[in-house]
Amino acid sequence: MLIFTFLFSCYATIALSQVVKEQARVITPFDQDWSFNQGDVQGAEKADFDQTKWRKLNVPHDWSIEGTYDKANLTARGGGYLPSGIGWYRKSFNLDESFAKKKVTIEFDGVMANSEVWINGFYLGKRPYGYISFTYDLSKHLKFGKGKTNVIAVKADNTVQPASRYYTGAGIYRHVRLVATDAVHIADWGVYVTTPDVTTQKATVKVKTNLINESAQSTQVTVETAVLDPAGKIVKTAQSKQTIAAGKNINVDQDIVVTNPKLWNLESPDLYKTLTKITVNGKVIDDQLNTFGIRAFKFDAAIGFWLNGENFKLKGACLHHDGGAVGAAVPLSVWKFRLERLKEVGVNAIRTAHNPVAPEFLDLCDQLGFLVMDETFDTWNSAKNNGEKGYNRFFTEWWERDTRDMVMRDRNHPSIIIYSVGNEIHDDLNSPEGFKKYEDQQDLIHLLDPSRPVTMALFRPANSKVYTNGFAETMDVVGQNYRENELVALHNQKPNLKVIGTENTHVIQQYLALRDNPFMAGQFLWTGFDYLGEADWPQITNGQGLFDRIGSWKQQSLQRQSWWSEKPVVHIVRREDNAGAGAWINNWTPTDFDTYDDAKVAIYSNCEEVELFLNGKSLGSKPKPTDDSPRLWDVTFEKGSIKAVGKNKGKIVSSEELKTAGVPAKIILSVDKNKISNSWDDVAFVTAKIYDENGNICPNADQLIKFTISGSGIIDAVDNGNITSHEMYKATQRHAYQGVCMANIKGNMPGTVEIKASADGLESGAIKLEVGNK
Repeated sequence: MLIFTFLFSCYATIALSQVVKEQARVITPFDQDWSFNQGDVQGAEKADFDQTKWRKLNVPHDWSIEGTYDKANLTARGGGYLPSGIGWYRKSFNLDESFAKKKVTIEFDGVMANSEVWINGFYLGKRPYGYISFTYDLSKHLKFGKGKTNVIAVKADNTVQPASRYYTGAGIYRHVRLVATDAVHIADWGVYVTTPDVTTQKATVKVKTNLINESAQSTQVTVETAVLDPAGKIVKTAQSKQTIAAGKNINVDQDIVVTNPKLWNLESPDLYKTLTKITVNGKVIDDQLNTFGIRAFKFDAAIGFWLNGENFKLKGACLHHDGGAVGAAVPLSVWKFRLERLKEVGVNAIRTAHNPVAPEFLDLCDQLGFLVMDETFDTWNSAKNNGEKGYNRFFTEWWERDTRDMVMRDRNHPSIIIYSVGNEIHDDLNSPEGFKKYEDQQDLIHLLDPSRPVTMALFRPANSKVYTNGFAETMDVVGQNYRENELVALHNQKPNLKVIGTENTHVIQQYLALRDNPFMAGQFLWTGFDYLGEADWPQITNGQGLFDRIGSWKQQSLQRQSWWSEKPVVHIVRREDNAGAGAWINNWTPTDFDTYDDAKVAIYSNCEEVELFLNGKSLGSKPKPTDDSPRLWDVTFEKGSIKAVGKNKGKIVSSEELKTAGVPAKIILSVDKNKISNSWDDVAFVTAKIYDENGNICPNADQLIKFTISGSGIIDAVDNGNITSHEMYKATQRHAYQGVCMANIKGNMPGTVEIKASADGLESGAIKLEVGNK
């Protein structure tokens, strides 16, 4: 029989046994023991189909990332030249007789794309948009009891290509759950929590609960909602009695006042919870736990963004949904690693470019203290890149349903401060039809979630006329990609408009547009990490990120840290002679050090004064420029070391030293954490770096590094961040790039894992880590 894990809704994973005695809603992860077959398998939807030759696996799963790069692949530049087509998934399961009187649904967090679902051969429906979460009611088509087997079948059809401007992945690439409730129950995403009145002394928590009665008779229920503080202690409870007629649904509104609340903010992202219990005659028939934060924010036309009475800039980055070597099926620890690296730069906000993200990504933003622009679509009706066959084919029929599902799923996250309904939309916005498309979407979001404003990323406003035809005035906040001077000019002409940069490059002029204009609420850099696709062969990755696919620092992340970080920063970079103007690399000398005599050295620093030393000899000090531009030196090359020292008020507060690299001699392994859990979402990042005999990194080393593993783990993927590398990710070896490559390690049972890395002519490296229980 299927064994259920008892959790309490909205993907919460904390134990509240001291609070919850009844456990009515039954949720089980449904990720294990699927079968997969790539191709258009006739009859695969039938319950009795023979699948003995199918591959056994667990989801989330992205089969496209398992393939090989090929310029001829139909996904083309948008999909990163990885394979497309049809993939089938099937899962068999049993249900106890006790579930025969329950409403049983299946929840998918995302299936890429054009998914179709069957239960025991019965067709449940189709969902074209691969990024959206959705549910199906299985109740009327299930078998219950001993020996009664149920079969769920899912078809993911990615044959129509190119389907996107960037990598989508393919398959059931996000989590799946089976949910059992009473016939009278809380609706999908049916608890909506807001905090409209907030001070440090007290806050009003408004809870709206949507209940559905799918039974054949009228039912009187009691709705009890408890607010739990960040420590899990109940601070206040409200009760309401309601009668729900058969086949109807109702909304129950409750206001709960919390005294001396801990406010959610970037430094202390304290999270509260609501525990909602539905009882009939004293028996709990449904319950749900929802996470929220107590905070107040606003966008102001004159002074930008405010959170809890504090005015500051949104220092944002755009992120696509892929995780590099893992493709679209991204373990949560990959996102945690990436968000923590962005926080080191000074990033405090994320734009979900350009589609709904996995719900656990938003959970992580809540927990780490990031603000979020939650985005729906990259296209409306008009395609991009002339040949794209993506969401534009489905917008008219599906935009309302997809927008509704995203907003209702996401609206309790305190990290979300604004919604975006489009990115560089090519539909005619200088027409009544264009106005209506935007207003319809904005109106729907206001209906579902009146607590947040709406924007979109406008594209070339001078051409689209949106700044002169009244379109901008219809927007809650005016968002624009690039061309910051046009956005600044708009506000100067119409100072009542609220404005934000929705997509921005790394150059100093765009940085200054944010720094020097109080009305500019923020900007979102393109992008936080390099992402798969949107690249011309032989490149397979767009390389505009602050970090590459494996999280290596780049010139733009070093410079951005000197602009956005609160801590003292000093970084040394050198212009490469053949790399073109503005191309800098952060090492002192490659192994071919004798090929040049002079070096152009730039220091990225926020310190008041920086002094540069070459082999211990001072090359002079320079003050911080008023425009925060880098401090430049022309340096005659010498083997040895170069060191930059940053000072504030005459005191050394930061420094960096780079040394000449010798001949590659050895591999040294490091890992981001010493213990992982035996969970799909937990990954350890083992980094292999090539050093010379003196312990200096060799930035030109490109040897093939072979990884081996023993004990309680597997090598899930390998990568090096090189945007032109066509090596496979699901492998055990990878060439080093700039002296570095990485292996993602997962646990498969409790115990110890040992990872070794070797390469011809180099001393091998090894490291161990522990694997615990889930």
